[in-house]
Amino acid sequence: MNRREFLKASAAIGSALSLPGYRVLGANNDIRIGVIGIGSFIKIGGKGRGDIRDFRKIPGVRIAALCDCDENHLDYELNEFRKRGEKVKAYRDFRDLLDDKEIDAVSITTPNHWHSLMTIMACQSGKDVFVQKPASHNIFEGRKMVEAMHKYNRIVQAVHGPRNSGAIQESLEYIWGGNLGKIKCVYGINYRPRTSIGKVNGPQSTPKSCDYNLWCGPAPKKPLMREHLHYDWHWDWDTGNGDLGNMGIHAMDGCRWAVRKNSLPKRAISIGARLGYDDDGQTPNTMITLLDYEPAPIIFEVRGLPRDKSFRQSNWEKNAGVTMDKFRGIRTGFVVQCEGGYVKDGAAFDNQEKLIKEFTRTQPDCKENFISVVRSRKTKELLTDALEGHLSCGLVHLANISYQVGKHKHNNEIRQVIKSKGEFSESFERLIEHLSANELGVNKKLLALGAMLKMNPDTERFTGTMSEEANRLISRKYRKPFVVSENV
Repeated sequence: MNRREFLKASAAIGSALSLPGYRVLGANNDIRIGVIGIGSFIKIGGKGRGDIRDFRKIPGVRIAALCDCDENHLDYELNEFRKRGEKVKAYRDFRDLLDDKEIDAVSITTPNHWHSLMTIMACQSGKDVFVQKPASHNIFEGRKMVEAMHKYNRIVQAVHGPRNSGAIQESLEYIWGGNLGKIKCVYGINYRPRTSIGKVNGPQSTPKSCDYNLWCGPAPKKPLMREHLHYDWHWDWDTGNGDLGNMGIHAMDGCRWAVRKNSLPKRAISIGARLGYDDDGQTPNTMITLLDYEPAPIIFEVRGLPRDKSFRQSNWEKNAGVTMDKFRGIRTGFVVQCEGGYVKDGAAFDNQEKLIKEFTRTQPDCKENFISVVRSRKTKELLTDALEGHLSCGLVHLANISYQVGKHKHNNEIRQVIKSKGEFSESFERLIEHLSANELGVNKKLLALGAMLKMNPDTERFTGTMSEEANRLISRKYRKPFVVSENV
């Protein structure tokens, strides 16, 4: 090769390196992952530890960096790497990790209020993203996450449980093919035990090991008004999305998948309250929601209390299989009700609950799928990208916003408002039976009747009655410098 040919070839390589989506991988063609958010020791282990465990099992993947603003969480996992003789970088500030050119992709397992902003900033840093549920804390930032994915040509996997199952996909294809007639309604079920988080008398100290400013990030930096900083943030509106956004998002994603809608519904209403104890949690532990898609609506039910009051004297949280209600035989998941039967858990049943068919299709795990697409850049092969995550999370946010702008009403007043809503009215009566079994005084104004909100799916803004109040909750006032801007 002469000098001119060499310069031409070098120029071609330089152009290729500047193409969107092109990356220079690590030694041995490894995908180098940085995990942001290791997890809490309170109550349960963190999602970050699960992601570390799962990604380490995938050939050609190396955990190259760890990040957590709580040194105790970070040090614990660093010690695990030392025991295995594995080298890994450590960061306390995720921005330093994003500046690291030796990181190809990040796994984001922080509290909810950080998910979208970190995803956006990772895309801007040229990194692919695996973001845990829920993908967003509000509707606005979820849409901005989608825009960042496209603008920076990044792979963004916004994962939810049902998409991992080939059997569930096969069962949905079965009903989409008309084998059980038309879909009448899709039920999301999250009967998940939640005991009280306690009630404090005043501001609490934050852990000395934690950089509280970084932990708060885009959320208000306010005094800690609960016993535990970690995990119990799920029940604070500033940082979490309640049970619907914690575990319910998995079933909610399945519901939207079943009705095959790629936009938000035109109407939504929720009814609920935080019942059974007086504690520092803000989000409802009991709620039903109507997401008024046409021709088949989604009805979602959240219950955090046991099937009756007697179980509240025991540890119902650890004995959910015995203590919690079930719907169509499930405690968590979704049921697609059709004219001629229904589908749940990757199996089809007739209306007499007789098994018709079980589905067994398998497919790669979502993390394996993510790594495969990071290598191939074939985005159509991704199980759930940022748009899928945004829309499913949007349903959670619609439900919560309706509840937040609602007012407490007597049960008969609520009945009058929803009496024409068919399956939703039936869901309400099941809820009243549940509250009666827990001896919660159902003739009082226990439940908040949310507003029937009208949504413009194109603009993702509310219109009509209560729209001014509801639109304030589409976004938030971000705390500088942790701002999700209009132009990502």
